[in-house]
Amino acid sequence: MLATGREPMVTRIRLAWWREALERLDREPPPPEPVLQAAAAHVLPTVSGANLAAMEEGWAQLVGEGPLSAEQLRAYADKRGGLLFACSARLLGTSTAVEAAGARWALVDLARRSADPKEAAAALAVARSLDEPPSWPRKSRPLGMLSVLARRDLDRGTGTWERQGSPARMLRMLRHRLTGR
Repeated sequence: MLATGREPMVTRIRLAWWREALERLDREPPPPEPVLQAAAAHVLPTVSGANLAAMEEGWAQLVGEGPLSAEQLRAYADKRGGLLFACSARLLGTSTAVEAAGARWALVDLARRSADPKEAAAALAVARSLDEPPSWPRKSRPLGMLSVLARRDLDRGTGTWERQGSPARMLRMLRHRLTGR
């Protein structure tokens, strides 16, 4: 479940507001909202506001009661991580197919942040079915760094997460940045 400290209806309203605001960036100047102004200045026109807004569908999967199904987890992963990585790849100037790696990253991130061990295990199970590109060209290595950390976490499993920013994680990212592996 999307942890916002509020009722699901309030979360749905907030998500809808962000989706609509991002879509409007394609046809109107940004409102005085720093995130939207930064998106308009640095992301448009390489990535449209509509593309960014589509990520809301992923986040919306987390709003509600009960455990997430495998289909909901996959929709979340595709729209949150897959689309985020695809948009980021465009911004980096590469056409490398990174959607599956992004989807896997989103699922591992969800598992790391979940307070529900069953939800974390389900997210990792779906993540294990996704592949990453066999190699990461230099332009896409910033995304590859996130992907190799997700793979590292996936291999470790729940309950044994490394601390974010630990020396071992930082060294792994540096190795990937330099070698692409």
